[in-house]
Amino acid sequence: MLSIKNLVFKERPVRKLVDWYIGLYIIDEVVSTNTIKLQLPTSIKIYPVVNVSWVVWFKEQVERQKAKEVKSVEVSRVKEWKMEKILNKRKISGIIKYLVW
Repeated sequence: MLSIKNLVFKERPVRKLVDWYIGLYIIDEVVSTNTIKLQLPTSIKIYPVVNVSWVVWFKEQVERQKAKEVKSVEVSRVKEWKMEKILNKRKISGIIKYLVW
């Protein structure tokens, strides 16, 4: 995956709304110890030889990390959620918020 830290996107001027990494690109060749050549699509207008610090190996999520879907329970026409336990709570501006499982 290619880091977009140093790239500029005209379509998305707000940096914090853009993903940190894009695509899964194939490495064509290792040019030197710290540069590699990628197979980039023609829509990306950058030079295909990039520093290795711009590239991150893609890792699949571990099976245990996937979140379970919680089904809603309808009580008197209002959706409520069944939670197993409360992990943490905090008070923000006088409102108590809970972190639940």
